[in-house]
Formats: sequence, structure tokens, C-alpha cells
Amino acid sequence: MLLVPPFRSFYLGRLVSLAGSAMTPVALAFAVLDASGRPGDLGVVLACQLVPHLALLLVGGAVADRWPRRLVLVAANLGAGLTQGAIALVLIGGAYRLWLVAGLALANGAIEAFTSPALRGIVPELVARDNLQRVNSLLSATGSAVKIVGPTVAGLVVVAVGGGWAIAVDAVSFVAAAAFLARLPRISPAPAARAGLLRDIRDGGRVFFAIPWVWPVALAYAVINLVNVGPWQILGPALTRARSGEATWGVVLSVRAVGLLLMSVLMYRLSVRHPLRFGRLAGALGACSLIALGLGFDPVWLAASAFLGGVGFAASGITWESAVQRHVDATHLGRVSSIDDLLSFSAIPLGQLLVGPAAAAFGGARVALACGITFAVAALAPLGVRAVRSLPGAPRPIAEPEAAPAS
Repeated sequence: MLLVPPFRSFYLGRLVSLAGSAMTPVALAFAVLDASGRPGDLGVVLACQLVPHLALLLVGGAVADRWPRRLVLVAANLGAGLTQGAIALVLIGGAYRLWLVAGLALANGAIEAFTSPALRGIVPELVARDNLQRVNSLLSATGSAVKIVGPTVAGLVVVAVGGGWAIAVDAVSFVAAAAFLARLPRISPAPAARAGLLRDIRDGGRVFFAIPWVWPVALAYAVINLVNVGPWQILGPALTRARSGEATWGVVLSVRAVGLLLMSVLMYRLSVRHPLRFGRLAGALGACSLIALGLGFDPVWLAASAFLGGVGFAASGITWESAVQRHVDATHLGRVSSIDDLLSFSAIPLGQLLVGPAAAAFGGARVALACGITFAVAALAPLGVRAVRSLPGAPRPIAEPEAAPAS
């Protein structure tokens, strides 16, 4: 049973945090639009969340390897709760000013840069390495489930009392998560992480590119995000509405989420001998959604393709998370994770900016099809590297040392 201390406290913290955060996109969008009446304001606020997140990710990775990850996560969740609470108060109190909300969004994005590397790094400290795939499957299933329910709940809260109150719920969830995470054992960082932040970052980059199976898969994810997120988010609703109406797009997204959830549950039980080989092959299924969109499939087949896409994303993500946590040395895990995140997240806004002009020049369907094919090629390309194909699912005999004992 995985839900025993100390992982139980971590899981409960992630559950309440994810539940609150799942409400925020809907709540923030309607709250800013209602307060300002200008869609451009929402774009500024969202950009202010993303830019510091990307700018500080490498620093966040170094911090996650330098200081106890439990301490980093508690401080980050309290900071996120404070900034989200301040945004909620501004919106609820009718004191909306773009500069004020944007400034708070900047702080919130900066805090997130310190959260994600510590989250990925702390899991191997809490569970046995043989259980990492099961743990990541459980976390993935939980995330998928709250993403299905959260936006609907947020919509109801927005209609009933306004978007500011839904953001306030997210603020409370961060504080509750910090309370759960504070109960985790105090794991001391390795002395090797005590050089200097810039030197730590350079050392993390050296390790990232020295591991022969890490950088090919990370670069593949960057290409996938470049050709998938923007086209799917922008061309998906546009092409679907033109062919069969707005309701179809909602159904497609729901079916895709079901695919993510079901595969996450299946991966809890599935034993994979070569996780990256399996993950790359299954990950190519993620291209089905864009290919079906580009080929103009009818709603039933588009939904079926989206389901396969969700299956592929879940299998790929879970095997990748587990492989990194199992085989990357604990003293570099935060920095390696932050470089991986930086490559992936940086590609998303670039793809979002390029998809509009590309669709205007070549047609939305052709762009979606080309992106789907590129997605499939990028997902499979790392299999050309022997280290990717042969990485075992169980720890190597020379695996990195176990985490330091609690102090």
C-alpha cells in the first residue's frame, strides 16, 4: 500500500493543491475579463505568470538540489497561497488594477519555478525505487481526475459568487498543501550541492548532456510541445467548430481526459522492462489527435483519436518521470529536471505564436496534419539511441546512493 507515511502526507498535499489549481484557469479568466472588460489584460496576466517561471527554472533546480526539498516546497506553497490570496482580495474587493494583478502574477510565476524541480526530486526520497512507476501513475491519475472535475466546479463557483472567490479557494489549497508537506521527514541535501548557484547550474547542464538517454528524450519533448500544444489549443476548437460545432470540441477534450485517466490507472499495475522504449512507442499515439484533426475525421473518430492521444501522453509521461527519478543521481535531480522543464515549457509559447501565421499561409488542416506527423517522428526519434532503448525499469547495480537519513 503506497498511501502510508511519509508518502501519504505528500500525496494529500498534492491532492489539495491540484484540486485548487484546477479551478484557477477558468476562475482567473472570467475574473479578469469581468473586472477589466479587455481580453488583452488577460493575456498580460498569463504572460506575467509564464515569463518568470521560465526565467528562474534553472535557479529553482539548483535550489532544489542545494536545500532540503521539503523546506523549498513548504515555502513555495505558502508563497503561492499568499500571492493567490492577494489576487483574490483585489478581485473580490473591486480594486482591480492591471499593474497590481500582473505584479502578483509575476510573483506567482517566480514561485512556481522553485516548486516543480523540488516536486520531482522529492518523490524518490519518500518511496522505494521499485514503487516509482506506481507512485507516478497514482499522481498522474489524480491530476487527470481533478482536471476533469475542477473546471466544472470553478465554473459553478464563478456563476454563483464570482471568479475571485474561486481563486481564494486555490489560495487556501496552497496553505493546506504546505501544512501536509511540513509533516514530511527532514532530508538533508548532499554536501556536493554547496558550491554556488551559478556553478551548480553549470554542473547541472554538464550532467544533463552527459547522460546519453536524458537529453534525446528531453529534446523530443521540446519538439512535441512546439508542434502540439499551440496547434491543439488553437486549431482544435477552430477546425472542430467549423466542421461540427462547439459542443464537439468539449466532448473531444473530455474523451481525451478519460484516456489520460485510464492509462494512468493501468500503468499502476503494468510492469515495463524497458520504460523509455515503451514510453516512446506509446507516446507516438499522442500524434493521433492532430493527425485526425488534419485529416478532417468525423466527430466519433476524432474523439477516438483523442482518446488514443490521452493514452499515449499518460504512458509517455509516467515512464519518463519514473526513469528520471530512478536513474538520475539524487544530487543532480532537481537541476536535470529544471533543464528538462525549461526546454519543454519554452517551446510552448513559440508554438502558440507560430501556429496562427502558419495556418493563415497554408490552411489550418494542413498545419495540424504536418504537426501531427512531426509529433510522431519526434516521439520515436530517441529510439535511435541505444541508451534510450535499453534503459532498464529496475535500478542498476551501481544506482546512486539512497537519500540521507532524516536529521
